[in-house]
Amino acid sequence: MNKIILIIQREYFTRVKKRSFIIMTLLGPLLMAAMIVLPAFLADWSEATEKRIAVLDETGWFFEKFKDQENISFYHVFEDVETEKEAALGKGDHLLYIPLTELNIPVNAEIYSNKQAGLNVTSYVKTAMKREVENRKLLASGIDPEVIKSSKANIVLSTIRVEEGGIEKKSNTEVEVGLAIFAGMMIYFFIFMFGVQVLKGVMEEKSSRIVEVIISSVKPFQLMMGKIVGIALVGLTQFLLWIVLTVVFLGIIKFGFLSGGDVAGMEMLEQNQLMQAAAESGSGADKFAMVAEIIDSINIQAMVLSFIFYFLGGYLLYAALFAAIGGAVDHDADTQQFMFPVSIPLIFSVAMSGVIINQPDSALSVWLSMIPFTSPVTMMIRIPFGVPLEQIWLSAGLLIAGFLATTWLAGKIYRSGILMYGKKVTYMEIWRWLKYKH
Repeated sequence: MNKIILIIQREYFTRVKKRSFIIMTLLGPLLMAAMIVLPAFLADWSEATEKRIAVLDETGWFFEKFKDQENISFYHVFEDVETEKEAALGKGDHLLYIPLTELNIPVNAEIYSNKQAGLNVTSYVKTAMKREVENRKLLASGIDPEVIKSSKANIVLSTIRVEEGGIEKKSNTEVEVGLAIFAGMMIYFFIFMFGVQVLKGVMEEKSSRIVEVIISSVKPFQLMMGKIVGIALVGLTQFLLWIVLTVVFLGIIKFGFLSGGDVAGMEMLEQNQLMQAAAESGSGADKFAMVAEIIDSINIQAMVLSFIFYFLGGYLLYAALFAAIGGAVDHDADTQQFMFPVSIPLIFSVAMSGVIINQPDSALSVWLSMIPFTSPVTMMIRIPFGVPLEQIWLSAGLLIAGFLATTWLAGKIYRSGILMYGKKVTYMEIWRWLKYKH
């Protein structure tokens, strides 16, 4: 055990002292802060180009039906299409041409411009034309469009989960779906990111022949476990530093580099957005009550604990396999043929996330959340929807058993392959290694 701890310390401190680790630890939060702040600055600094659109409507259906929008203005023209096209394009404007049709309803139109018309222009024109055509159809059938408009209603559907003991708890399906996707993708991302670091670390030591010196003092299994845990601690350290430094950098940008007026403007914008949101969804008290209700419906403690457990369990399981691959091969090109089969269950669980979200209690979802190779992602997707405690315990037990079995198998591969050089490894060769009795 002491030797494993020494290897963990070696892996951890060797990597955190590297210049690349320090640079990426500082650069990562800066990039994340820039991604958050830059769009707002660019939106403020960039002045949207005013777009003028000449409307040549031969049908007469849409006269004064196109209302001026933000940075978009409309004006009507009445000459032939070639004349108006030349005039509009000569001024840098767009020409919206709606041709006259004798038999069909006017549902076709063309926009002529020197540059590609923006999505906001085409979307608004299509919406305005669609609305007018539909209104005329309703009037032709003797139906007042205003009656149709007034008959529309917004439905508020509340979902209430009845737990054991008859306890009713209001839930929010949209929030649960968002949490499920976020948790599943984060588990997938972390397992691959840290697992590949283990593979690369093993290959570097093997190619540099350092492993020959290390193996003389420790057992191969101890080396593999120490490397897996050490690299995991390095990744977790960097991730936690990213979170802390991102928050710090955002605070510095807001209160250090911005002038007082800019800060006041940002605060005023935030207040206006809150007021607008409150006006759309009811009073501020109602909105805060709704937010509190949503938060209360989520078992935060269970989510956090489950995330930590399934991240560690999934990482340890896959990192052991990646370490075995790194010990078996000599070149990066050879890793692909072994990594892909190992990664298929994890990729499959992500591919099935849509099915799991729609049917979290189906037999397929339950089985995928029990199989150790797919449970880290699948169970994290299911947990926000409410999973029976016995299923969580069974899944956790199977994941631990799967990790132990995988580590034992990976240790046999690692022990045989770590000192083998110059020979192209095949699946048959790996099968022979697994049958060796050490």
